[in-house]
Amino acid sequence: MAKQYETVIGLEVHVELATKTKIFCGCTTEFGGAPNTHTCPVCTGMPGALPVLNRQVVEYAMAVGLATNCKITQYCKFDRKNYFYPDNPQNYQISQLYLPICRNGHVDIETPAGKKSIGIHEIHMEEDAGKLVHDDWEDCSLIDFNRSGVPLIEIVSEPDMRSAEEVIAYLEKLRMTIQYLGASDCKLNEGSMRADVNLSVREAGASEFGTRTEMKNLNSFKAISRAIEGERARQIELIEEGKKVIQETRRWDDNKEYSYAMRSKEDAQDYRYFPDPDLVPVSISEEWIAEVKARQPEFQQEKAARYKEEFDIPEYDINIITSSKSLADMFEAATAICHNAKKVSNWLMVETMRLLKEKEMEPEDITFTPENLAALIQLTDENAINSTVAKEVFEKMFSEDIDVEQYVEMNGLRTVSDESALRETIEKVIVENPQSVSDYQAGKTKAIGFLVGQTMKAMKGKADPGMVKQILKKLLD
Repeated sequence: MAKQYETVIGLEVHVELATKTKIFCGCTTEFGGAPNTHTCPVCTGMPGALPVLNRQVVEYAMAVGLATNCKITQYCKFDRKNYFYPDNPQNYQISQLYLPICRNGHVDIETPAGKKSIGIHEIHMEEDAGKLVHDDWEDCSLIDFNRSGVPLIEIVSEPDMRSAEEVIAYLEKLRMTIQYLGASDCKLNEGSMRADVNLSVREAGASEFGTRTEMKNLNSFKAISRAIEGERARQIELIEEGKKVIQETRRWDDNKEYSYAMRSKEDAQDYRYFPDPDLVPVSISEEWIAEVKARQPEFQQEKAARYKEEFDIPEYDINIITSSKSLADMFEAATAICHNAKKVSNWLMVETMRLLKEKEMEPEDITFTPENLAALIQLTDENAINSTVAKEVFEKMFSEDIDVEQYVEMNGLRTVSDESALRETIEKVIVENPQSVSDYQAGKTKAIGFLVGQTMKAMKGKADPGMVKQILKKLLD
């Protein structure tokens, strides 16, 4: 009988915090910008430059720790992690090894087998490194230090996950929690959330862990899933052939669906950690913890429970809308303006979701305002525009965030409900379609649908279908 294997997975998740300035200096953390323009002597590691800790970084780290059930380390400090790499300007990274700010937490996820708790070993604060840009044309590597010193938290899980599905559920829960806190936008494609996967396999039932590898360069949930499946298969194949799995860092190539060895995996002693002599320890009082706790927002579960009580919308819609802070904010703001939760929910669930999927966007990328969504709903409620026109306007609003009312007026999209103008078009349609008229008069009532369609076409979709049908019946009967 073939051997059964179990996959053991732990994650190191780096999250870029949403502070306006870097962790130890006043440079902007804005994404983009010309290379090396968001820099100063501190974040480029100039001799004699001294770091000063950004208080907001500590507050965000505490907020994430509290939301993930961690214990806050009230006396914590920074350490230097020494390694020599071109994108690392000081030849060390300021991080936390001995006393990280948060420890011993957990996140609960839903799995097919029910609820599962994933342990969080620690969360520590650190600075990001710069970015190497490989120029194939000149055959050289250039360094952009704009990202150097951007504040990160690293969330280190316990090796509690056993499948790609559990990993994705854990990451989605983390991302949602952090977005609700406003601590980061967690955009994987921009690198503000990055996951390194530590994976090993062992025979089912074994108590000892296998040799683990670490996989980097994973910038989407799909890539993470594929990398886990690929690495699991690679390790099982090695074991079956009687070979050894080597502890190393591997780089995942999502196009080739294959991982390559980058370097042998370092242990803590390889980094020669020591306390950073330029930064004083951080003392966190009970009052400060209580203050951060009091500012925690209403999270997904609480929001979903409130929606169930307040709004008459299906539970399925509630779960989808509250799973994204952007959608929930949009829903609440638009509902407050137009007082029609059901219609706001419909527009988000149907048209918004369709366009997000089509354009491969995340809810966080939505640019239209709740005011414009509410205005669109009010125009349809007043029969000022019909549903066909509303969809057309929505598509325009989704891509360009136009002023809805202005756009409807300027493009003459208001529904024609002037009976005499409609009557004139309908009489013309009746003359042009004698067959459908005689079908209708011979008792084939469905023929009226064709005549309504022809009228709508003649009116360029700007008529009220109900009114068209009414006038048609009056004229034909």
